[in-house]
Amino acid sequence: MRIIISGGGSGGHIYPAIAIANALKERGIEDILFVGAQGKIEMEKVPKAGYKIEGLLISGFHRQRIWRNILFPIKLVFSLIKAKKIIDKFRPDVVVGVGGFASGPVLKMAQRADIPTLIQEQNSYPGVTNKLLAKNANSICVAYPNMDKYFDSTKIVLTGNPVRKDLEKIENRRTEGIEYFGLDDQKKTILIFGGSLGARSINQAVKAQKERIESMHNIQIIWQVGKVYYDDYRELPIADLEHVKMRPFIDRMDLAYSVADVIICRAGALTISEISMVGKPSVFVPSPNVAEDHQTKNAKALTDNDAAWFVIDGEAKEKMITEAVRLLNDKKAQESLSKNLLKLAKPNAREFIADEIIKLVKK
Repeated sequence: MRIIISGGGSGGHIYPAIAIANALKERGIEDILFVGAQGKIEMEKVPKAGYKIEGLLISGFHRQRIWRNILFPIKLVFSLIKAKKIIDKFRPDVVVGVGGFASGPVLKMAQRADIPTLIQEQNSYPGVTNKLLAKNANSICVAYPNMDKYFDSTKIVLTGNPVRKDLEKIENRRTEGIEYFGLDDQKKTILIFGGSLGARSINQAVKAQKERIESMHNIQIIWQVGKVYYDDYRELPIADLEHVKMRPFIDRMDLAYSVADVIICRAGALTISEISMVGKPSVFVPSPNVAEDHQTKNAKALTDNDAAWFVIDGEAKEKMITEAVRLLNDKKAQESLSKNLLKLAKPNAREFIADEIIKLVKK
């Protein structure tokens, strides 16, 4: 079997894609090729994971800064041409799209060539690319119920979002996590992160609550400020507090999850899937700067099931830390959120999606 996996542009797209590839590899499928966008995170992360990748000269469509789209039609044409060449040369049995702008040209050319295609939609509200491709897709793997509002119900398979295997049984790694981050095992821990690049409003909210955080003698914080913001924040007084462990990037998220009592984070699909898997009570701060405001919809899908709390981005400075501390001091709420999160988790999602891909090959 020969499989192309296409998409990316962010960790939320590419890490699930790698998890799917790993599940296929465990089933003995070795001929797997990734296709991503030149200059994006996938061009670094996919080779590190041991897979080959081709890059397209494609970028997203800017809805607010329209002038930045002047080269979009040219990039799209070149990407469609290159996508066809890649498909003709590799001759895949199935092409998988994980979302993001790179998946559009590849799946479009595969569908024109009558090659079976599978879409993996991570969010509760689908992106534009997946909406356009869904009509001719053979299978659509989703993470949330009631997605027949957007897709043909006969093609939908509720699989959940694929996550890394190292998130299984993290409770056994708490002692290792305490040592890894240099924490006090007698104190409660809040984990704060906004993705690998960081999140401006989350960081600003932490900075704004410096005096309150300074007085939190029984609470410690792991704060992934993000590579983009690290130089701006490492010189601030808050970075010198003994109970604040600031990092530009956290390589061992499994250990970070293992020690966290409460989490503050964005509401991207991958993050939600990971937190559901580990069952950690969380306060989400959805990014308002994403297509169709899908992070807010993701967060509401959880709050509707009493599985999370959330604070809108514009109120983060005033409410984010307050809500996290309130949750930290409410054992009953923590237990309820954890129980409901674990109900939503799909720990075998990557295996289910791999099975759907193989079904398409056999058909």
